[in-house]
Amino acid sequence: MKIAILSPFYPFRGGMAQFSGRLYEELSKTNEVQLFNFTTLYPSFLFPGKTQYVTDEDSAIPVKSKRLLNSVNPFSYYITASAINKFSPDILIIPYWMSFLAPALGTVCRFIKKKTKIIGLIHNAIPHEKRFFDRPFAKYFFSQCDGFVALSNLVKDDLKAIVPQKPVLVSPHPIYDHYGNRIDRAEACLKLGVDKDKKILLFFGLIREYKGLDILIESMALLDNNYQLVIAGECYGSFQGYQDSIEASPLKNNIKVMQEYIPDEKVSLLFSAADVLVLPYRDATQSGVVAVAYQMETPLIATNVGALGDSIRKGSTGIIVNDVSSISLSEGIKGYFAEEETNRETFTKHIKEEKKRLSWAVFSDELTLFASRL
Repeated sequence: MKIAILSPFYPFRGGMAQFSGRLYEELSKTNEVQLFNFTTLYPSFLFPGKTQYVTDEDSAIPVKSKRLLNSVNPFSYYITASAINKFSPDILIIPYWMSFLAPALGTVCRFIKKKTKIIGLIHNAIPHEKRFFDRPFAKYFFSQCDGFVALSNLVKDDLKAIVPQKPVLVSPHPIYDHYGNRIDRAEACLKLGVDKDKKILLFFGLIREYKGLDILIESMALLDNNYQLVIAGECYGSFQGYQDSIEASPLKNNIKVMQEYIPDEKVSLLFSAADVLVLPYRDATQSGVVAVAYQMETPLIATNVGALGDSIRKGSTGIIVNDVSSISLSEGIKGYFAEEETNRETFTKHIKEEKKRLSWAVFSDELTLFASRL
């Protein structure tokens, strides 16, 4: 099968480029795959982080792609579609996660020849941080697609509310497998400068309001001195409010902040030191961070929002707290460590089972079978 993928790829960094790059590796084992990339994803003045591109510190593997699409240059939409049409793929896969990109992606699709089936690979149908134009923009792009792959049932429900008649395959986020193996916990703690004798909680990934880092910081005040929190991720927006909360915490000396984009080579180090990954989210569909935790075989403590509660409970891979509050979160944390040895053994066993089930091979096979039936 001839497959085109239109997505951010190297030299862009971040979850979407990683996901699409890994999908390309799997699909290309049995298909002819060509990659179409952005020249401009977000204009610099709209991007909230430090950089959109890989740096010398990143260990990202370059992939060959045609960099054609400028999200804010309509002329590039036609150029991109023409290049895809020249390749003449059987299917075109377009990851979708942000309504800002919908006009560009939808217009490219309007120029694609009818023989090519267009599949929207939907990470979020509606963004977590909602805007008035999210739904109409999404509908413009979704209307051009022949079918969708959604990463959770919640995403499927959001899709069906906008384009109810189109086919949707639900296939969970595959487990990442490129971060390396765990190292000795004591060694990891030493390298990070954290106390190996404390119970180490990890908050990992981009810091955004809906991810509830403030709730986790507040919960530290309800724990004793045996706990340590490591915050590792780049903040989209101001970190000052979080820093003020840390300074006001009675356990401020037990909170280590790595407010930066975390390169791949540091991921294993962080998860090797951590006893548990905490996701105090206010809102969620699915999470790529969970896929990282599964690769590193790290149990989870998460709020019961979106698809998080269902996926973690279904896999028996961690503890779910029902209330999105510092009190409930602290109780969940204490509950986990009250029977830490038993919980870690049980959850790790189930995580290993999930790693087998949620493979990239399974995901790509389901996707191509779905596409062949459109």
